[in-house]
Amino acid sequence: MKAMILAAGRGERMRPLTDICPKPLLEVGGKPLIVWHIERLAQAGLHDIVINHAHLGSLIESALGSGRAWGVQIRYSPEREALETAGGIAKALGLLGDAPFLVVNGDVFCDLDFRGFAARALTRMTTRGAHAHLALVPNPAHHTAGDFALGVDGTVSQEAESRLTFSGVGVYRPELFAGIVPGERAKLAPILREAMAANRVSGELLDGRWIDVGTPERLRELDETLRAR
Repeated sequence: MKAMILAAGRGERMRPLTDICPKPLLEVGGKPLIVWHIERLAQAGLHDIVINHAHLGSLIESALGSGRAWGVQIRYSPEREALETAGGIAKALGLLGDAPFLVVNGDVFCDLDFRGFAARALTRMTTRGAHAHLALVPNPAHHTAGDFALGVDGTVSQEAESRLTFSGVGVYRPELFAGIVPGERAKLAPILREAMAANRVSGELLDGRWIDVGTPERLRELDETLRAR
């Protein structure tokens, strides 16, 4: 399975740090956020990685290169302006191929077992016809309303009760993005909701640590935690 790391966001809430450094290159525990993902993907056997970028994207390519240092192959999908999540994925489909692929937000930190997650996603897609399999987390303090509900059968829906937060990690079939013109801006949530209405989205509760590194304060807290280990 191929993997994609989303790294095109501007990181407005992280300014002024992101005025000179792309958010995925901000360091925690002695290395950039995105390198934690690359290392965990490599450990999971996901060695073919696509990274999209827009803001200060040349710095990302300079820092990561071909990925040889981590035993992976990195290919890049540059965007003149950030195309949002679904738009960025759609533009990169030519690099991702025809099989299901894993996507992770470049500005989150998690210790999810990517290998196991990918295997469970493929099983769900094969047996239940899912077009997306999402990792959900308990609602953090900064997002108490949550996003989607997870049923006892693993189906993800828009039910208002007992909503969880989407972690930014998912496995998708390419056809989920078939309606997006490459280069067009498109958000992911409306596409997922449409698939949910057709009972095409499954999910699971993320087993492990997850942090949305969206502010300088959360970045600092995570850095202190990792360095104290």
